[in-house]
Amino acid sequence: MTFLTTDLCDEHENDVRVLEPMFQRFGAHPRFQGQIETLKVFEDNTLVREVLSEPGNGRVLVVDGGGSRRCALVGDQIGELAVKNGWAGIVVYGCIRDSVALDALPLGVRALDTHPRKSVKRGEGQRGLAVTFGGVCLSPGDWLYADEDGVIVADRALH
Repeated sequence: MTFLTTDLCDEHENDVRVLEPMFQRFGAHPRFQGQIETLKVFEDNTLVREVLSEPGNGRVLVVDGGGSRRCALVGDQIGELAVKNGWAGIVVYGCIRDSVALDALPLGVRALDTHPRKSVKRGEGQRGLAVTFGGVCLSPGDWLYADEDGVIVADRALH
């Protein structure tokens, strides 16, 4: 990846939205970018697995997990699925687990924290709607850029 979020913020100051610094970095790719697909779920990762089973084509899955810190929405098996299907990254407003295994995968992952408990499987949640967290609205089709300095979003590709 040849971008830096700092440079993109400087060059496109009026076109980027910067998420509040709340995420920890996981996955072997500290820097990733892609068009956004969104999910809104709560302590149920059924849809996360379902979406990451589809071709990613370099996209980024943004999961609004309601900020829950009571279970994990992504683990090593889901991470492996994302890699296999060509997803660039996953941003979880919630927790992940199997962090050591995720760190070995060629994938970018951001999450609030880790949690050893798996989620429930009720098949509940919504896909393809605008979600808001970290002071930013993220919509399907927006572009997300993440690196060592933060996560930014724009309505269009920036480079």
